[in-house]
Amino acid sequence: MNPQEQLIALKPEKEFFIGIDSDGCAFDTMEIKQKECFCPNFIKYFRLQPVSKYARETWEFVNLYSSNRGCNRFLAVNETLRLLATRPEIKARNFTVPSADPLIEWTRKETKLGNPALKKYAAEINDPLITQTLEWSLKVNDDIAKMVFGITPFPFVKECLDKIKSNTDIMVVSQTPFEALKREWEENRIDHFLRMIAGQEHGTKAEHLKYAAKGKYPDDKILMIGDANGDLKAAKSNGVLFFPVNPGKEEESWKKLYEEGVDRFFAGNYKGAYEEELIKEFKTYLPEYPYWKQV
Repeated sequence: MNPQEQLIALKPEKEFFIGIDSDGCAFDTMEIKQKECFCPNFIKYFRLQPVSKYARETWEFVNLYSSNRGCNRFLAVNETLRLLATRPEIKARNFTVPSADPLIEWTRKETKLGNPALKKYAAEINDPLITQTLEWSLKVNDDIAKMVFGITPFPFVKECLDKIKSNTDIMVVSQTPFEALKREWEENRIDHFLRMIAGQEHGTKAEHLKYAAKGKYPDDKILMIGDANGDLKAAKSNGVLFFPVNPGKEEESWKKLYEEGVDRFFAGNYKGAYEEELIKEFKTYLPEYPYWKQV
């Protein structure tokens, strides 16, 4: 059974469905992964050493502090290279940012944006940038496996899981590789709360919700919990509810979910003004434009 068929085969066992993003949402893993694993290798493999300061700043803006936070790693490469090329500091140094065109082409036609699909594509196309991107991505996974461990969930995550377990089918909805997700949830002994873990190999977050939950539960009984704009888009593209975990205010967000959000969701009075106010606040944490490109 392929990953998408696993989602389709998931049958409701309980009244409600909640999808939870993992990195930066359930676990405080975004900073260490992005700053210690993704970014150093991005500079190394894409040969950005002469402009490393700006490459790092741009990578961190895209992946941690912007409306693109939490996006798929390959889309992050595309966006970072695009933004980097527009920076006046780069132009002043007469540095040529590598073209991401071959990767952009692949991400436009492929929905399962993970290493297995990229490895297959690299063998077919024999393009230097694609091969380089695959090497980068594999090294990132290797570094994460060696460096990222012992990180516990944010406060109130376990309390929320315990509160919803009796009447909710719970699934991880993430763009992180499955093996890393499995390791982190098992390491903290909270994997038993889950019906399934969906990673980047299972498709986009919108596809996770579409195939695992949409049409199997009423829309107002499906909730996506996330810390990034992509989580919000995944929920709204499927017409289901969203609870934001605000970057930098994660503990407060989970406490709010535990103390009032879950109860509203179960009672059927979450949708409307309450959800809209949460989303309005959430959007203030993730600007679309960096400080060097105000419009």
